Amino acid sequence: MSDMPAHTGEQEGGGVGGHGDGTGHDHGDTSTRNLALVAAINLLGFLAELAGGLLFGSVALLSDAIHMLFDALAYVMAFAASYVAARYGTDDRYSFGLHRLEPLSAFVNGALLLPMVGFILYEAYQRFVDPVAIATGPTLAIAVGGLVINLLSVYVIEGGEMSLNERGAFYHLLGDAGGSIAVIVSVLAVEYTGIRIIDPITAGLIALVIVWSAGKLLRGSGRIFLHRTPFDTEAVRATIEETDGVERVADLHAWQICSEITIATAHVEADTAADDNALTRRVHDVLATNDVDHATVELCPPGESGHAHLTAHDHR
Repeated sequence: MSDMPAHTGEQEGGGVGGHGDGTGHDHGDTSTRNLALVAAINLLGFLAELAGGLLFGSVALLSDAIHMLFDALAYVMAFAASYVAARYGTDDRYSFGLHRLEPLSAFVNGALLLPMVGFILYEAYQRFVDPVAIATGPTLAIAVGGLVINLLSVYVIEGGEMSLNERGAFYHLLGDAGGSIAVIVSVLAVEYTGIRIIDPITAGLIALVIVWSAGKLLRGSGRIFLHRTPFDTEAVRATIEETDGVERVADLHAWQICSEITIATAHVEADTAADDNALTRRVHDVLATNDVDHATVELCPPGESGHAHLTAHDHR
């Protein structure tokens, strides 16, 4: 058994940093265009809702406008990150390009939502203590327009597999749509009941939606930064060990560069009678079915993985 040499195989899936059939690059271009279009649409919506909130006295509409502004800025950041990652950083200084900009942008996006919550709650408190009259007709018209913008943006983003930034935009848009609906309901409620504090209460509910959106983004990007394994390690390990020619999986690691690029390394103890190339291919196939885009598989004889593992990780 000891005369069996260690064998290493590397495999890259399509769409990783320009490798393969280019599908990933095409999706990256589409993602970039979608984010740019949504950013432009939401900037227009922000201007309309801001003017309406200031002119017609609705803090709920004003809070929705601020929400839309931060969303638009977030989309601009996501667009910039996607554009740069797709076109720069492809030389040897960046092994996987600049795709880390995607989770970085998403994390900053989520963090920017939190101070907005404080502003909305402050304004809502002021209006709760001292309610003001709301111009129902114009406020309602602007809120409906905001809802149309949100739904149009959702239509642009939704469909197929979304990147982390697109998912972030999607969550924002759902929150925006909910905010617009809440504003519409609150305006009608104030009009027909005369209870003005409904407006600041609605603003507070919108703030809660924003907190939910921020949490989704921070968790998603944080998992990538902290190298959380993107699949069930034990299940994948068991599947590999069921593969013909595999004695044991000595080491298995997986992490993500961004939401669209998953990396994995596997150290496998193999039957000495197994064909190295065929076995490596089978292990790669298992990893590929678990959405791994780039994998490195090392084979060694049974019982020798401990020595190889220590050698590979000994940095003294």
